[in-house]
Amino acid sequence: MDELILETRGLTKDFRGFTAVQGVDLKVRRGTIHALIGPNGAGKTTVFNLVTKFLEPTGGRILYNGRDITGEEPASVARLGLVRSFQISAVFAHLSVRDNVRVALQRPLGNSFHFWRSQRVLDRLNDRAAELLAAVGLAEFAETNAASLPYGRKRALEIATTLALDPEMILLDEPMSGLGREDIARITALIRTAARDRTVLMVEHNLPVVADLSQFITVLTRGTILAEGDYATVSTNSEVVEAYMGTGDE
Repeated sequence: MDELILETRGLTKDFRGFTAVQGVDLKVRRGTIHALIGPNGAGKTTVFNLVTKFLEPTGGRILYNGRDITGEEPASVARLGLVRSFQISAVFAHLSVRDNVRVALQRPLGNSFHFWRSQRVLDRLNDRAAELLAAVGLAEFAETNAASLPYGRKRALEIATTLALDPEMILLDEPMSGLGREDIARITALIRTAARDRTVLMVEHNLPVVADLSQFITVLTRGTILAEGDYATVSTNSEVVEAYMGTGDE
């Protein structure tokens, strides 16, 4: 539990004179659900983009399993087992739910063209795809086009495709965004299940969800770490309370 799986040291990102992230030392312990929270404009998604290499840092280092990945490309980071989702559900809208999962399942095969070349090869993935769809409550939607799914079910499909990549660590960017109460309960349960044998780092605005799921929380404000600890610790921190009562824009 005490072993670090992800660490940033002095992580910094400047955008044409504006410093979005400054000197962030983030430490994520293996086997935990770690939440990254903060008011709008705190730099949470920028940290996500830096860690997964969708943005290049201006300064600092990023270590994953003790390996310096600061200079790696996004695809290389994903192959190492660090896989992210996005605020907007990212699925192949006009493929079936099953085919979305089967596309993701091909990555460990080492040949991204299997889907387009061979139905026979693709059919070998059916059993595992069925397992994943059952795990996220989508078994009955296997033949449905992803575009036809309600928004909450699309988020569940995105989690299924993320799990299909067999990641060691999952980064979830606002997984509850736009969801109703029933869907929030469903996605909360899915995250808890996914975290049984993985590490999860999530950006989330829904504080009851953060309190329910997270063992450790890092609070960002104005691109720097304001507080860290469990929910009881950070929720009673006067600086954190003040930051959330502010009206700063993202």
